[in-house]
Amino acid sequence: MAEPMKIRASMSGDTADIKCLMNHPMETGLRKDAKTGGMVPAHHITNVTASVNGKEVMNAEWGGGISKNPYLAFKVKGAKAGDKVQISWTDNKGDNNTAETSIS
Repeated sequence: MAEPMKIRASMSGDTADIKCLMNHPMETGLRKDAKTGGMVPAHHITNVTASVNGKEVMNAEWGGGISKNPYLAFKVKGAKAGDKVQISWTDNKGDNNTAETSIS
């Protein structure tokens, strides 16, 4: 089971600022384990989606080049205070996570 994400959304003028911290190891599959000498298997987020009130506003495909516990920040025009923001990710092992908040 994935650890919870931290998500915040606030209005700045007519634009919503959305920030999210995702807990994920983001292993590339290219690193050796110091204890065993074997390769650490790849385990990274492959897809991130964001929606505001059920309407998709972002869809990103990621790979192993993203750092551990990735931080994502973006802006959405046309949103307003009280709108529901939902961010979801899926990784290469089939695990997924979703978090939601309301814009303040």
